[in-house]
Amino acid sequence: MTRNNRVPALAAMAILCFVAARPAAAGTSRIYVTNSAGDSVSVIDPVTNKVVQTISGIEVPHGVNFSRDGKVVYISNESESVLDFVDQKTGKIINKVPLSGHPNNIAVTHDGRNVLICIAAAPGALDVVDTASMKLVKTIPVKGPLHNVYVTPDGKFAVAGSVVAKRLTVFDLNSMEPAWDVSFDGGVRPMTFDTNADGSTRRIFVQLSNLHGFAVVDFARRQEASRVMLPAGKFGKEEWRLGTPSHGIAVSPDGKTLWVNSVLANAVFEYSLPDLKLVGHADLPVVERQGKAPSGAVPEWITFTPDNKTVYVSNSATRSLSAIDTQTLKAIASIPVGEVPKRINTLVLP
Repeated sequence: MTRNNRVPALAAMAILCFVAARPAAAGTSRIYVTNSAGDSVSVIDPVTNKVVQTISGIEVPHGVNFSRDGKVVYISNESESVLDFVDQKTGKIINKVPLSGHPNNIAVTHDGRNVLICIAAAPGALDVVDTASMKLVKTIPVKGPLHNVYVTPDGKFAVAGSVVAKRLTVFDLNSMEPAWDVSFDGGVRPMTFDTNADGSTRRIFVQLSNLHGFAVVDFARRQEASRVMLPAGKFGKEEWRLGTPSHGIAVSPDGKTLWVNSVLANAVFEYSLPDLKLVGHADLPVVERQGKAPSGAVPEWITFTPDNKTVYVSNSATRSLSAIDTQTLKAIASIPVGEVPKRINTLVLP
């Protein structure tokens, strides 16, 4: 692994992995990971890097997010096409909200009033669930099935991507209607943002199908501005992931660095912001196979502790999370979880 000198970064914090926007020590947070090929969600204490709770009974969980007070966990349930409301302390399901179709990832508006759910079934939509009434209050039509949705750091917009339609759509959260979109030559997968000095959205960093890197969208100009390619790697073929060579991207809570997973390199790369210079990388676990070439961990998603000290990567091929020290770029723990862990998120506890 290598590491260059850091450079001055944006003063404004970019909230990319849904870490709550208030300072907290790692001891007052929890890391949630949905085990996408199972029926559970694993909850990790980042102080001990041990699983301290397992939420069971949600077959094929997809996205996970939280109420503003941290008392309720929201989980999109693919098997039942519902949004599950889960009590954070007990891990028990409080309510199931029927959705307009098969759900994928979710986001929560900054005021905590609504959960936004991607509907992956054709023709596609963005569902809006009211958190107080626990009811579906709106279904917003879009141009194609949706996969991932995020709220911009300033809370004014939501951005959702479609793998099938190869498009991202920006929604005005005041009107709850589509505002503009950008088309690409590949399916839109994970995304993240950086900000201007006033906290408004500056750029969207977009991972695409068949791209070993990411596209950079100028938010003000509403168009793609450039692309950044990741260093080459030798994995991917054995994991059947050549179509998604880079999956998982997030900005650190302090807004200073961008972290990008690579299936092909079996690593997570760190870039400085705002200049997007490569800082270094951390290697991920290798799967040794008797009589066959080693395969990679197949990294899926990224989140952080609120103090920026640890970055977590979900490894779907090893049923684990890698906890990596952000300063040394060395793994400090490998945490066993469930089957095919993917979406991960950080909850800051009161």
